[in-house]
Amino acid sequence: MKHLGKYLMVFIVLASLVSCSQSSAIEVGQAAPDFTLKDMDGQSASLSDFKGKAMILNFFASWCPPCRSEIPDFVELQKAYGDKGFTFIGVSLVSAGESKDFAAKMGINYPILIDDGKVSASYGPVRSIPTTFVIDKNMKVVKMYIGSRSKGTFEADIKGLLK
Repeated sequence: MKHLGKYLMVFIVLASLVSCSQSSAIEVGQAAPDFTLKDMDGQSASLSDFKGKAMILNFFASWCPPCRSEIPDFVELQKAYGDKGFTFIGVSLVSAGESKDFAAKMGINYPILIDDGKVSASYGPVRSIPTTFVIDKNMKVVKMYIGSRSKGTFEADIKGLLK
């Protein structure tokens, strides 16, 4: 009986952690919050600069193995659909210098913006990477993924956005 209180407390703490980790400030069907961040060269760019394009917004870090494994697919899909009204936008959770070196090594061919901490917080907060938002031409979030996905999943999303 004396351990019941301890078990109950552990259960309450775990339940709150699980419920907190499942919450998201942005949900499917909501407008994607606009933001302005610096790119790897220090130039400002806003999400609204891409309004009218279908896009996939991907929060990532260069040290993250699942993030690294998705990027070659993103590069291929950007080549295939970039001139059809679509773009990937990467939001890097590491410094501009590290992001620039990483982007060059990976052959990234889409915009990379450097998170200021506020953007990743407003989109989740982003607690796990990669976290990816599929956004339509009207700036509405149509899908969200936590964790990596296959090239086929993203290609199907892109084709759906471009219909």
